[in-house]
Amino acid sequence: MNHQKLISILRRVLSSPTAPFHEYHVRRAIHELLEPLPHVTLRSDAFGNLIATYSLGGSPARFCFGAHMDHPGFARSPRTGGWDFLGGMPPGYLNTGAPIEEFGEFAMWRLPAFAVEGTRVIGRACDDLIGCASIVCLFHELARLQVNATCHAVFTRAEEVGFIGAIRLAQSWPFDPAVCFVSLETSLPMSGMSLGGGPVIRVGDGQSVFNHVVTADLATVARESGISHHRALLDRGSCEATATQFYGIPSAGVSVLMGNYHNCGPNGRIEPEFVDLSDVKGMINLIIQLVIRSGGASISQANLAVRFEERIRNHALYEMTTASHFR
Repeated sequence: MNHQKLISILRRVLSSPTAPFHEYHVRRAIHELLEPLPHVTLRSDAFGNLIATYSLGGSPARFCFGAHMDHPGFARSPRTGGWDFLGGMPPGYLNTGAPIEEFGEFAMWRLPAFAVEGTRVIGRACDDLIGCASIVCLFHELARLQVNATCHAVFTRAEEVGFIGAIRLAQSWPFDPAVCFVSLETSLPMSGMSLGGGPVIRVGDGQSVFNHVVTADLATVARESGISHHRALLDRGSCEATATQFYGIPSAGVSVLMGNYHNCGPNGRIEPEFVDLSDVKGMINLIIQLVIRSGGASISQANLAVRFEERIRNHALYEMTTASHFR
């Protein structure tokens, strides 16, 4: 998509403060960015997850893209009135005395909200506002191109304390059972990977292995569209696809590699998170192409069927001439 528009969407989403159970600023930003788009409808589930649907042409949806609106942060304790830290972070980082910034009933580390320096996008909460912004960009591009397709998106709450929004979503799945869930996340780099190498198609995370058909579709689209990417098991963390898959929803994941995960910088310092802009663009392009090219059916499985049948035909003569040996 247009570079300046991408930066504008990233700035709007990443500048919104958030913490587990306090996602209302991010939710408002996303709602305002999506509400004016043609062919897009918005609603909420009982837990407050924001659900968006793009539909033009009446074809059935095959994918629901998901990203969470929270980031580890401080919330007012309902018991003591003091600050509780919600989310995962090594204890040593919580005892550094780093300053916090209050936003009424919650607080975040006092860090720059958003900046772009060269190819880096820097923010106090790239996880998972990068995923949220990527879905917003997907819907903007589908609307701009007037794509004949249907797809869903869910912006979830309280992921950082154990996928609560995704669990609530999966328990009352609001879509057709055939709709597949694709988690968009930021992740720690694994050995041999570096920022700038493209998005990572996750074959699984630290708790589960994802649906092979959806994962293969992502890889096929990336390869055929010329999108630089990795395909790997990112098992140094877990994502919402583990929760949705547990409840029987075919699930997969795509991640952008990130530095200073959960604001854990070098030498025990609290630092902004950062990602590479080219990786973000790659993830957005991947999900756009996935929606455009899928047409409601699996691309990878159709390709495999053709290849398997071709192998049988190409070796039919050998099968016929040796059949008598196996009667």
